Amino acid sequence: MLIKHRFKKKYRHETLDTALTKARVAGEARLLLRCLKLRLRSLHISILMVDASEGVLGIEWIDGQSVRKLLPGGEEPEEGRKVFEEAAQDTLDDSDPLREYGITVDQLMGLIGTELAKLHKADIVHGDLTTSNMMVRHPSSFSVSKESDVPTELVLIDFGLSFVSTLVEDKAVDLYVLERAFASTHPDSEPMFASVLDAYAKVLTTKEWKTVKTRLDEVRMRGRKRSMVG
Repeated sequence: MLIKHRFKKKYRHETLDTALTKARVAGEARLLLRCLKLRLRSLHISILMVDASEGVLGIEWIDGQSVRKLLPGGEEPEEGRKVFEEAAQDTLDDSDPLREYGITVDQLMGLIGTELAKLHKADIVHGDLTTSNMMVRHPSSFSVSKESDVPTELVLIDFGLSFVSTLVEDKAVDLYVLERAFASTHPDSEPMFASVLDAYAKVLTTKEWKTVKTRLDEVRMRGRKRSMVG
């Protein structure tokens, strides 16, 4: 079991901090239960305990690795020294962390796009999409569905900022946040994110995808303007 504990924030007023913590823990638990009822594979995480007043949420331990660590250039900063020390050996072995999971980068991008589209079709907005908040289950940790052509599955985590929304704007912003996360964490990630969007589009109808894509382009434009202004 994984215990997620929201510690008290000393910089916030105690009453406000208690109210926010309780609301976010309870909200995350409710949303995960909603996803379980909807049978969303990417959010099939068992809730084992909830203590909203203490800011504690106990959920299933995911035996696997984050997408960030499985993709090129995605090692956590604090692990930089270890990566440097192992770089020569990794080069000799021509190791690919995804090989252990039996999938390719294209298949992983397909999983991300497909599961994210299903999430949005259920009107659930993650609110903090990064490759650190995506886990890939190790194939040895569960029984693979015969319906899947990939020997593993993607699990989205950290729903503390998630909410339910029918607005296309919110879903487009969700995609934009993930796009920026790819760009800032993984070098030359444009083709990877393009594959995510291709898989995302296949789950939606042509009309739905056209609407989301148009709004995503608008969000991108606003983001570029803010960057230029500073």
